[in-house]
Amino acid sequence: MLNRIFLALTALMFFAFGLWSITDPVGMTARLGVEPGGISGVFEMRGVFGGVSLGAAMLCLLGALRERFEFAALCFVSAYMGGYVIGRAASFVAGDTALSSNWYFAGFEGVMFVLATLLILRKS
Repeated sequence: MLNRIFLALTALMFFAFGLWSITDPVGMTARLGVEPGGISGVFEMRGVFGGVSLGAAMLCLLGALRERFEFAALCFVSAYMGGYVIGRAASFVAGDTALSSNWYFAGFEGVMFVLATLLILRKS
């Protein structure tokens, strides 16, 4: 039951972020101190942050509703958030700078990675 609650809340989070990213990609990225440049910048922001997040929301919701998809959804969350953790760690090592909001995201991603991984280990 704990896994399904986690996945339902994660689906809600991905849905909200994805919807925001599709409807206002420039505003979303501006909150992170990022400007989508180039001719395809906004197009890519909608796809990468919006579309992928909405797809993730659907997978997490499916995992919350159907037991047979639960493990796959948890693995996705762990891999997805773990990938962000790896990228953030590389930025930290490289000496990149970021706003405090970026560090909040990084902390959230780290917590989500740890929680999803613990739930996977608990299930297997």
